[in-house]
Amino acid sequence: MVYFASSPISKDQQTGSQRSSKSSNFSQRHIGPNSQDIQEMLGVLGFADLDSLIDKTVPQAIRLKKKLNLPAAQSEYAALAQLKQIAAKNQVCRSFIGTGYYDCITPPVIQRNILENPGWYTAYTPYQPEIAQGRLEALLNFQTMIIDLTGLEIANASLLDEATAAAEAMSLSYGVCKSKAIAYFVSHDCHPQTINVLQTRANPLGIKIIVGDHQSFEFDQRIFGAILPYPASDGTIYDYRAFIEKAHAQGALVTVAADPLSLSLLTPPGEFGADIAVGSTQRFGIPLGFGGPHAAYFATKEQYKRQVPGRIVGVSKDTHGKTALRLALQTREQHIRREQATSNICTAQVLLAVMASMYAVYHGADGIKNIAENIHKLTATLAAGLKRLGYSISSEHFFDTLRVELGTKSLSEILEACQRRNINLRVFDTTSVGISLDETTTPEDLIDLWQILAFTDDLPFTTEELTSSSSSHLPFPRSSSYLTHPVFNRYHSETELLRYLHQLETKDLSLTTSMIPLGSCTMKLNATAEMIPVTWEQFGKIHPFAPLTQTQGYQVLFQQLETWLAEITGFAGISLQPNAGSQGEYTGLLVIRQYHETRGEGHRHICLIPSSAHGTNPASAVMCGMKVVAVACDSQGNIDLNDLKAKVEKHKSELAALMVTYPSTHGVFEEAIQEICAVVHSHGGQVYMDGANMNAQVGICRPGDIGADVCHLNLHKTFCIPHGGGGPGMGPIGVAEHLVPFLPGHPIIPTNRQSAIGAVAAAPWGSASILVISWMYIAMMGADALTHATKVAILNANYIAHRLSPYYPVLYKGKNDLVAHECILDLRSLKKSANIEIDDIAKRLIDYGFHAPTVSWPVAGTIMVEPTESESKQELDRFCDALIAIRGEISAIEAGKMDIEDNLLKNAPHTAESLIRGEWNHPYDREQAAYPAPWTREHKFWPSVGRVDAAFGDRNFVCSCLPMEAYN
Repeated sequence: MVYFASSPISKDQQTGSQRSSKSSNFSQRHIGPNSQDIQEMLGVLGFADLDSLIDKTVPQAIRLKKKLNLPAAQSEYAALAQLKQIAAKNQVCRSFIGTGYYDCITPPVIQRNILENPGWYTAYTPYQPEIAQGRLEALLNFQTMIIDLTGLEIANASLLDEATAAAEAMSLSYGVCKSKAIAYFVSHDCHPQTINVLQTRANPLGIKIIVGDHQSFEFDQRIFGAILPYPASDGTIYDYRAFIEKAHAQGALVTVAADPLSLSLLTPPGEFGADIAVGSTQRFGIPLGFGGPHAAYFATKEQYKRQVPGRIVGVSKDTHGKTALRLALQTREQHIRREQATSNICTAQVLLAVMASMYAVYHGADGIKNIAENIHKLTATLAAGLKRLGYSISSEHFFDTLRVELGTKSLSEILEACQRRNINLRVFDTTSVGISLDETTTPEDLIDLWQILAFTDDLPFTTEELTSSSSSHLPFPRSSSYLTHPVFNRYHSETELLRYLHQLETKDLSLTTSMIPLGSCTMKLNATAEMIPVTWEQFGKIHPFAPLTQTQGYQVLFQQLETWLAEITGFAGISLQPNAGSQGEYTGLLVIRQYHETRGEGHRHICLIPSSAHGTNPASAVMCGMKVVAVACDSQGNIDLNDLKAKVEKHKSELAALMVTYPSTHGVFEEAIQEICAVVHSHGGQVYMDGANMNAQVGICRPGDIGADVCHLNLHKTFCIPHGGGGPGMGPIGVAEHLVPFLPGHPIIPTNRQSAIGAVAAAPWGSASILVISWMYIAMMGADALTHATKVAILNANYIAHRLSPYYPVLYKGKNDLVAHECILDLRSLKKSANIEIDDIAKRLIDYGFHAPTVSWPVAGTIMVEPTESESKQELDRFCDALIAIRGEISAIEAGKMDIEDNLLKNAPHTAESLIRGEWNHPYDREQAAYPAPWTREHKFWPSVGRVDAAFGDRNFVCSCLPMEAYN
C-alpha cells in the first residue's frame, strides 16, 4: 500500500515558488501548442474548447470525476531545490560491496557528450537504419568489444541487467537443447540476485533449478544447461573445463557469467568451452545509480544466432553499395512470432551500451588492461596486508574480490568502524566479509581497510612494502589479443574522441532535429530540468545493496513517486522493480499467476489476448507458463465482445487473465471496456492492462477505476524518461488491493511480503537513478497540467487525423469519428495504384527531415502516428505538409507523370553523395530529391547512407566491426 506523504517545502523553496512568474510555468514549455494554437486546432475540428473534444472522445462512463490528488506544480527551480534536499538524505559512502556492482570513473567527455547530450538520449530505437547509423556504429563497437573479451563468435546489442541476461541464457539453453531434460544447474557461487531471478523465471516454465557446488555436482541427473560465475561472487576464480566437458557430454549448454573487466586478464569463456557468456558492462564507465540503468551483455556461438534475445546490429550495404548497418535477424521477433517468440525483450539499455563501448574506445586495450592490472595489484596488496594482520582469505585465486574470514574478530565492531569512515563492506555471514576493489580504489583506501580490520591506526607494515612483494593471483592469464580493431586504437585523445562522438551523433535523427511521430512510443519532450539530477553524485554513486539507513533520500523518492503513480492509475500498490516495459508485462502476469495459486487455482493458465495487442504481450504470457488464446477484433478495430464472451465461457474454469491495451492499439477508446473487464472478472479471471497508451489517460481516466487489476507503466513514454536510442526504460506496475501482497521481492533487500513473487530484476528498485526524471516531471506539472497535457495529446492526434484524412484514410475511429492520442493511416491501396510500399513513404519522409511513424504495425500496410503533447502546431503542420506533398508525388505516379519504378519514393532517401556523384539519370531533378519542402533549405538533415538492403545483411551475417577501409 502506498500513502501520500510529500516532503515539506522549505522557506527557500517557497521563496523560489513565489519568485516564479507565469513565464516560469514548466507546463508551458512541456506542452507544444499555446492557447491560440489550441483554439485554431479546435476550430478546425469543430469544437469550442478542449473539454468538448474530450467529452466526445473518451466514454463518459470511465471519466475521472475528480481532480488528481497531487502536490501543486512547482517551477523548475523549486522542483530541483526540493529534489536536492531529498538527494542530500542519501549518504555517499565508499563501496566495497561488489556483488556485480562497482564504482567507476565516467570519462567526462563521455558523460557530457553522450549521457548528458539530447542528441544521443532523445533518439529512438534504430528501426529506420538510414537515420541511425551513428548509434548503430556505437552498438557495433559494443558487440565487437564483447566478442573480443568473451572469446565467443557473436554478441547482441545489450540487455537489461546481468540477472535477466542469465535468465535469457537459461531460456535459450532450454529452447535449443535436444534432450528432454528440465533441470538447470546454477552454481551457488553466482550472485544471489542472479540466482533469485533465475528461480523466478524458471518456476512458471516448469524448469527445475538445481543450486549447488559445481565441484561436487554429480551428473546422474540430466540437465539442459548450467551457469557458472567467473569470477565467483566471493571472488574465487575456478577452472571449469572438467565441468563443461561433462555437461557437453549430456548435450547441455554452459553459460558463464563473467565480469568483462576481468576478461582483459583472464582466459575468456569462449576459449575454455563456454557456449554462452553473460554479464554487466556497468564498470565500463556507467555510474552505480542505486542499481541502474546498466547495459548487460550476451555473447554466444554463431550457431545460436537466431535464438539470441534482443537486438543484434548487423553489417549490410545500401542501394549504392556503401557499407551500412542495421538491426539484423530476429530483431523484434516478439512482434512477429508473438507466442512463439523465445524472449519478450523489447527495450534494451542502448544509451548505456553506447557509453560502455565508448569507454573501451576511450581507453583501448592497453588502457583497459592497465585499469584491470591496477585493481588486481591493489587487491593482492590488500590480501597480503590482511594476512599479516592474522586474517585468512578464502581463495588464493582472485581478481578484485576477497572473502575475508574473521575468525574470532567481532563483526559488529568492524561494521561500526566502517560506518565511522563511510565505508561499506559486503557481509556474507557473521564470520566473513567481502571486499571488492574497483577503478576508483586508491592505496589510501587500503590503509583505511587495514586500520578498520586491525582495530588500530598503527599498522605493522607499509603499503609500499606489501606492493613490492605482492604477486599475481590469476590462475589462467589471458594470452589472446582483444580490442585490436582501429576504432579502439584511434580516439585516445579527447579531441579525437570528441570529434568521433559528434560525427556519430550527426548521423542520427533525434528529437533535436524534428518530431518523431511513432505510434505507441510517445516520443515527447525529455526536459533538461528532468535530466539534470541523473548525474548528481547523491543519486549516481550509491550501491544498490547499500544499507537502507544510507539511502533515505532514495526511499523518500520511491515513496513519493509510488504515491503519485498510484493516484494517477487508481491502484493500491506500485512496484518500481521492473526495468523495462516488457518486464512490467511479465511481472504483472506473474503477480496474477501467484494470486491464482495462493487461492488454490493454479490450474488457471489461459490468457486471452486480442489480435490487436502489443507483440510483447503473447511472448510475456508464454514466459509465465500461460497458454495464449486470441480474441478477435471487429471491423472498427474494437475487441469483438461476442468472441470474447464465447472464449471466456469456453475457458472459464481455466481462465487466468485478459491482456488489453487501453486506449486500444488501434488508437481508439473502446466504449465497452468496462463490460470487457466485468466479463473476465465474472469468470474468475484478472485483467492486465498494457500501459503503453497511458499518455491518453492521465487525469482523464484511470486503469484501476476502469476495471483493470494490473497495469504496467512505461516511464520512458508517458513519464518522460528518454528512449535513449532504445533504452533505458522503466516498466513499474500498479496493482489493485488484492494483488499488493504478491508484488516482487528481492533476496538482498527484503520487502516483507510473505506471498511476494521472486525478483524480476537484479536491483530492488530496477533502474533507480532515472526515476528522478519522472519525479521531476510530475512535480513540475502537477494535476492540472498533467491533465491538460493528456487533452492536448488527444487534440494533436485528432488534428493530424483531420488534416491527413483527405489524403490517407484513417483506418479506425471511435464512436464520434475521433481518435485517441494516435491514429492509423491506411496506405494499403497505394500498392495497387502506384506500386508504392509502406517503406517507400517511410524513406521519403527522411528527405523531408522526419522520422517515419510506426510502420506496418499493428496493421500491415499502415502507419501509426502519435504526435504527443510536446509538439507545436507549427511542427504538426510541417509533418502534415510533408505527408501531403508525398501524396502528391504518389499521384504523379498514378497519373503516369512519374516512372513507376524510378521515382522520388523508390529511390529515397537521397544522400548528398548520390546527388553529386556521377551522372543524374533519374526522371526528376536533384532539387526535387534534396529539397522537397521549404524548411529543408533552412536546415537539411542528410542521411549518411541510402536505403539499406535488409535481405543482404541477413544472408551475409556480420555483427562485429569491419576493417576501416570498408567505411571509405
